Amino acid sequence: MPELVLEFNGRTWTLDASRPYTLGRDPQGDIVLDDARVSWRHATISWGGRSWVVEDHGSTNGTFVQGQRIHQVEIGPGSAVHLGNATDGPRLSFSGAAAAAAPQAQPQQQPYAAQGAGAAGWAQPAPPQQANPQQGWQQPQQAQVPQQQGAADSYAQKVPGGGAGAPPVYGDRSPTTFHQMALGRVMRIGRALENELVVSDLQVSRHHAEFHAAPDGRYEIRDLGSHNGTYVNGMPIAKGGSALLGPTDIVGVGHSTFRLVGDRLEEFVDTGEVSFSARHLTVTVDGGKQILKDVSFGVPEKSLIAVIGPSGSGKSTLLKALTGYRPANQGDVLYDNRNLYKQFAELRQRIGLVPQDDILHKELTVKKALKYAAKLRFPADTTGQEREARIDEVLRELKLDIHKEKKVTSLSGGQRKRVSVALELLTKPSLIFLDEPTSGLDPGMDRDVMQLLRGLADDGRTVLVVTHSVAELAICDKLLVMAPGGSVAYFGPPEEALNFFGYDTWADVFSAFENYRDYDWAGRWKGSQHYQMYAADIDAVAPQSTQMPPVQAMRPPKPQGWGSQLITLVRRYVSVIASDKGFLALTVILPAVLGAVSLLIDADKTLLVNPANPKTGIPVPNGTATTVLLILAVGACFAGAANSVRELIKERVIYERERATGLSRSAYLMSKVIVLGVVTVLQGAMVGAIGFSSRTIPDEGLIFGTGKTAVMLELSIPIMALGFTSMMFGLVISSLVKTAEKTMPLLVMFAIIQVVFTGCLFILHGTVGVNEFSYLMPSRWAVAAAGTTLDFNKISPNTDDPGSTDPLWDHEASAWGMDMAALIVLGVICGFFVARFLRRHEPEVMRK
Repeated sequence: MPELVLEFNGRTWTLDASRPYTLGRDPQGDIVLDDARVSWRHATISWGGRSWVVEDHGSTNGTFVQGQRIHQVEIGPGSAVHLGNATDGPRLSFSGAAAAAAPQAQPQQQPYAAQGAGAAGWAQPAPPQQANPQQGWQQPQQAQVPQQQGAADSYAQKVPGGGAGAPPVYGDRSPTTFHQMALGRVMRIGRALENELVVSDLQVSRHHAEFHAAPDGRYEIRDLGSHNGTYVNGMPIAKGGSALLGPTDIVGVGHSTFRLVGDRLEEFVDTGEVSFSARHLTVTVDGGKQILKDVSFGVPEKSLIAVIGPSGSGKSTLLKALTGYRPANQGDVLYDNRNLYKQFAELRQRIGLVPQDDILHKELTVKKALKYAAKLRFPADTTGQEREARIDEVLRELKLDIHKEKKVTSLSGGQRKRVSVALELLTKPSLIFLDEPTSGLDPGMDRDVMQLLRGLADDGRTVLVVTHSVAELAICDKLLVMAPGGSVAYFGPPEEALNFFGYDTWADVFSAFENYRDYDWAGRWKGSQHYQMYAADIDAVAPQSTQMPPVQAMRPPKPQGWGSQLITLVRRYVSVIASDKGFLALTVILPAVLGAVSLLIDADKTLLVNPANPKTGIPVPNGTATTVLLILAVGACFAGAANSVRELIKERVIYERERATGLSRSAYLMSKVIVLGVVTVLQGAMVGAIGFSSRTIPDEGLIFGTGKTAVMLELSIPIMALGFTSMMFGLVISSLVKTAEKTMPLLVMFAIIQVVFTGCLFILHGTVGVNEFSYLMPSRWAVAAAGTTLDFNKISPNTDDPGSTDPLWDHEASAWGMDMAALIVLGVICGFFVARFLRRHEPEVMRK
């Protein structure tokens, strides 16, 4: 049994074959390596009976021989092993201390490209045959995988957190720091320097929570009214509430996690270097059709993963499943060993998502857009200086500081995508997902965006990008290829993918997907040696049905109070409107034109009751009054609905993302109602002032007394209320449609229906069914309210039935009040429906 000499950083150890040696950062280990890339218990060196063996223990950053990550490898004199990084990680050199020497180290698992056709122990799978399409694909040969010691654990070494028995906090990482908990002691956590545990994280409140060590030996965590919440095992405890802690409980505060081990409090800081894996994800839609089929893959920390595939391969469904927006019906998504679906309330703060469409208001400058985003996402007790410092830091990191005063709309496509990424980086997410970030970009910008993502991964983040572009796949660490039907066709290094499929270009691969849609691509993948190397072990874990937490537990805390969010949203919306000169001009011109049109209708005639017919005693109908009121009502309807009909649909992507980060749905809706309501009411006042000011109107009103000004106000208020209620109807339309193009036909249809049911074109009272239906129309009640002041039962009497009068037109204050109340009720009902429809655009896990 020969001895072996290990050399590291000028120090040497002579290893005795009679015992194993542990390597890592653990001070109690045999060989202590003080390097952050080395795990606490990283690996073991031992005599294996015929040679020395290095065995990796599922380390976070891996063990490498000749540039390849290994699980177990034979070593001897002349061998070299790197820990934590294949090139610049700590290098262990070995030399002999006796005559007998172990054979030269060779990794037991090599990438497919390095093996060659005749590699010992492997049978290369035959690529699909292309020659005879009529016969379909020939079944590929099954890879013959050699039985290797430790093969069942190979995924645990490739992806931290992949092993079934892995610890629940950050894989095998050692705690960032320790804190001693003496009995009776209170340890406060927060951002402020006076706390016993200072957490430098803007997601944490200044005074966030307290650990209590009771004299009877029990431990308790108490929330101090934090803004982003305190979590126990991923579930938020009540604001200001408390929870008892057991030995297996994990407390989450911002990006930090705490665990009690005896009387010692261990702190783990999420610095961004996290592993991520998906296990057996299956999504089934109505009818039992599977649109995502048993998708499993895993990636280590600081990785860039690209997902490609043809249309209909489930890429968007997969992205929604991975982010928790639409959890899979079966399977698990693990964020460093933590179930994302079950702990979404906490982990959502550590995940960034950049949708295909920009998640910012293009009318604002870059700096202002980030300013409002930071205000909404950071706790209410963060100062303006803290937010400003973080914004400047992100702008410098993404090289956007020279563009910060430019409007987003003036930037190039690649620069706009950088701003969207910058918005997500504000909260320092560890995991970033991007959906088609290079869509519509030229090849140069495509390369710039992908290099940006490569840099984000190298800086300590895990980045997953769904893309149609295949030009820059080489800079990715892993490639996931989805086949038609939502199954995995390949997962592994991008440089080996084309060789795996047996084609020279990706165009050929995608054509094969289209031409042979019924071919078992997933079966071919699972029969390959690539599958054994990169995904086989994760499939050994049985799939689980997703068990969602109780409904009340899924209400994540909001970083800002409702009132603070409302003020920020109102200010942002006003800034957006003020920056849009075209909208401001249209806001003034539209009511002016609509009001002026009414002046063309017999401008010299009054809106008073005409004299009675001498023969019948019935007042002669005043056609001018009804026509003028019809035009003004239709103008108010059209202006109000036009203001809002696009507002929700054009911000849908922004709302979806902000809602996932803690935005209040009611605060968002109320900000729209307030700003658009003020604009619409002012427009209604302009329409009424123009339409009524030049005409003779009654000298006395029902509500505001005598005088032309009082009566004009009484006549204009229904017009203003009609515009407001029509604006609410516009929000309903905007929350229902799927594209902005569909809003205009619905707007025209809404305006025409309002014309019909004003009561000015034909008598509604007494028409069974039609009259009752008209009660749903805001124009019916607005015209009726103005009609009570003008005494429409006399201005436009029912000549067919002189004794029949419309009760909504009665010349009484109670009738005016009832008509106005009905308008308000209609607006409130619309607001209720808008709030319900907005729920459809939230992460599904938040709707449970």
